[in-house]
Amino acid sequence: MTEELTDNTSAQIPNSGHKTFLKIDAKFPFCKGCGHHHITHAINDALVKLNAEPQHVNITSDIGCVGLVDVLFDTVHSFHTTHGRSTAFAAGVEIADSVLADSKLKNIVVIGDGGAMIGLLHVVNAAQLNVDVTVILYNNFLFGMTGGQNSSFSPPDFVTATTPRGNIIPPIDIMALLEGANAGFLARKTATDSDLADTIASAIAYPGFALVEVLELCTEYALRGNSIRGNKLAEVIPGKVLELGIISDKRDKVEFGEAYKKKFPRIEKSAESKQTGIVPRYGNSIEKKTGLVIGGTAGERVQSSAYMLVQAAVLCGANATQKNDNPVTQGSGFSLSEVVMSREEIYYTSIDTPDIVIAASEDGVRELAAQGVFNRAGGDTLVIADDGLDIPECPGRIIKLPLRRKYSPADAAFAGVLTAIKMTGMLPVEAVREIAAGQKRATGLLSLIDRVLAGN
Repeated sequence: MTEELTDNTSAQIPNSGHKTFLKIDAKFPFCKGCGHHHITHAINDALVKLNAEPQHVNITSDIGCVGLVDVLFDTVHSFHTTHGRSTAFAAGVEIADSVLADSKLKNIVVIGDGGAMIGLLHVVNAAQLNVDVTVILYNNFLFGMTGGQNSSFSPPDFVTATTPRGNIIPPIDIMALLEGANAGFLARKTATDSDLADTIASAIAYPGFALVEVLELCTEYALRGNSIRGNKLAEVIPGKVLELGIISDKRDKVEFGEAYKKKFPRIEKSAESKQTGIVPRYGNSIEKKTGLVIGGTAGERVQSSAYMLVQAAVLCGANATQKNDNPVTQGSGFSLSEVVMSREEIYYTSIDTPDIVIAASEDGVRELAAQGVFNRAGGDTLVIADDGLDIPECPGRIIKLPLRRKYSPADAAFAGVLTAIKMTGMLPVEAVREIAAGQKRATGLLSLIDRVLAGN
């Protein structure tokens, strides 16, 4: 059931100049009485207490009821991931920020006990690395979104949809497990603890890996058949009282990004040696952001042809990106490559409406059609295809040439690229020749360039 956020307790915290990070009119989608309400508010209150800047906060969410949390926040970055993988994604974001950028981003993971079970090694590895990620574990002891099945965190004798007579499998003690992984900051709280926000704030402020396990009960499934209630959650495991509060706070550990930079310091290059790789020496005629898609067969140099185009574009002072796709079989089936070229910096690397489509084989046509490339073509799209292929009806201009018969199947994709350059004039041929001259099969490529440009 959906409950509207009416109390708005975080809308303005006394003695704080920061307003809530939650959307003011957010509708919390959790069941009545669910601890997800309290935990999500506590994360918000912690960010307010820390005077966090929204642009320096990233919330990565997992699958399940907890996957509904990130959309409740406003202005911060958010990243919705696959089941169990949220910690790994957040760790990657944090490592990139700490090693390559200014290390200002605070990465917060919201994950349920189901997601933590599925992605347990990701959580353990992040603790081993001591990467600066804060994991908030919403632990309600079962899979609440999919019917109340037991999880690896379900206590002994716990009644769930799949353990109707009580669970007999010992649960994971995440605190003990992560202590064994030498985690820096560990805490366990209940969803209704008055100081939950303070604990979460301490975890976020900790310079390294931190995890706060928050105990709660799923009001839809956990209350059926179980006598335990919220005020006794520390006693959820029969015969044992769980330790609550901050369990570990190691200040002598070095955060991964800092350790990496110390171990592998950047070597400052002299002015003479700073220019490495491709140094632009030509101009270009790219008038707007241009998207080109090549579809062909694996092993017929589709992706290497696209890569030479990317290199030539960079040699001409343009920005260029490349994305490849092929089946897991690698050496058989289709091969697809998308190239985006622009004079401006490229922030969006996908191609909504292709400007140029090159179809070099039947495998390529099938995959281009399957991915909707022809359907997304516009009136100005240029389609260059082998003349032996049936191209689906689509807008734009279709040019059919004997790419495979005239230049060989292995050269059909690059012949299509050269034809596109010849027809549009977007790059000077001299740049393409220079890139081709640096390849292993330079002689054949240079000969192919001459033949395509001459129409032979």
